[in-house]
Amino acid sequence: MKLWVYEYLTGGGIDAQLAGASSLADLSALVVEGRVMRDAIVGDLRQLDGVQVSFASSRFEHVPEGVAHCRAKPGESMLEFVSRAAREHDYAWIVAPECDGLMLDLADAVGPARWIGCTKEAIALASSKRATAARLASRGIAVTPALEPAQVDPRTQHRWVVKPDDGAGGLDTLAFDDADAARAEYAARRAAQRETVLQAWVDGDALSLSLICDAAGATLISINRQRIDVAAPVVGHAGRVVGFDGVDIDQIDRDSAQGRTLDALAQQVAASLPGLRGFAGIDVVWHPSRGPVVIEVNPRATVAYAGLSARLGRNLAADVLAAHGLQVAGRPALSACGAGS
Repeated sequence: MKLWVYEYLTGGGIDAQLAGASSLADLSALVVEGRVMRDAIVGDLRQLDGVQVSFASSRFEHVPEGVAHCRAKPGESMLEFVSRAAREHDYAWIVAPECDGLMLDLADAVGPARWIGCTKEAIALASSKRATAARLASRGIAVTPALEPAQVDPRTQHRWVVKPDDGAGGLDTLAFDDADAARAEYAARRAAQRETVLQAWVDGDALSLSLICDAAGATLISINRQRIDVAAPVVGHAGRVVGFDGVDIDQIDRDSAQGRTLDALAQQVAASLPGLRGFAGIDVVWHPSRGPVVIEVNPRATVAYAGLSARLGRNLAADVLAAHGLQVAGRPALSACGAGS
C-alpha cells in the first residue's frame, strides 16, 4: 500500500516568503504544530507492515537523504500538486484547516477513492461553528450557540467571544468583557463580509476528545486538556486575544465518572455527524454546573494525535486505516524509504 501524507503548512500550502511580516510569528507556531502532527502520523505508518509511506515537504525544509517525500513543481498550484501526488499513491491522508473551504477542495483534489479522512458532508458541516452548534443542539447536545447581536445579554452572560466561523487553532479569536464592544467587532467583521460567529464565553475546564470513528460509530481514545490563554487587552482595542498554547494528552481516566460522561457525549456527537471517519476531535468545556459543553468538532487529525500511540500502546495509524476498511498488521523493522523528488 502506497500512502501519502500531506500536512498543509509543512507541505507548501503557505509560502513563508509570501506571508506578511506581522503574521510570521503566528505562522511559524502553526508550522511547528503541523510538523508535529505530520511526523507523528508518518512515524506510525512506517511501523505498519505492507505500508510504504511518503509525505509532502516544502522548499524551506531539509529532508534527510533517503527519506521518501515529494514537493510541488515550479509553478504548480497547491491543489494541482495534491492531485498529482495523490494519483501517484494508493491513498492520501490529508491534514489541513477547514477555513475557506480548504479541506473540501483538498478532498476534491484527492478524490473519494484515495481519501483517508471524513466524508465531504461531515467536513462541510463541521467547518461551520454555527452549523455544527445548530445540528448538535437539535439533537439535545449542550453547545455554545452562535448569537445575533440582539441575543447578547449582559444579565446572563459576562464575556463573549468573536471568531471566524470556519477558523482553527484559536486564530483571529477575541474575547470581550463589554457587550457593546463584542457587538461592534462582530458587526465590523460581517460588514467586511467575513464569516464570523459571536458566542457567549463558557467558563470551565478546556478539554478535547480524541476519537477513532468508523461506520459503526466512535471510540473515545483520549481525553486531553487544552492550554487556553486569554491575553491582556489589545492596545487601543476592547478585545483580548484568545490563544491556544498546546494540549496535554490523556489527562482524564475514560473509566472515571467524568470520563464515562464524556464518552457518552462523544457517541452522541458522532451519531449527529455520521460522516466522521478515522481520527477526529471534539473541543469541549466542562462547565462547573452545566457539565460538558461542545465548542466545535474537528473533522481531521489534531495536534493531540502526537504522542498518543506511544501513550496508549496502540498504533493509531492502523486504527485510522481500519476505519476505512484497510487492514494492516505487524510492526516490522524499519526499512529505508525511497528517495523523494
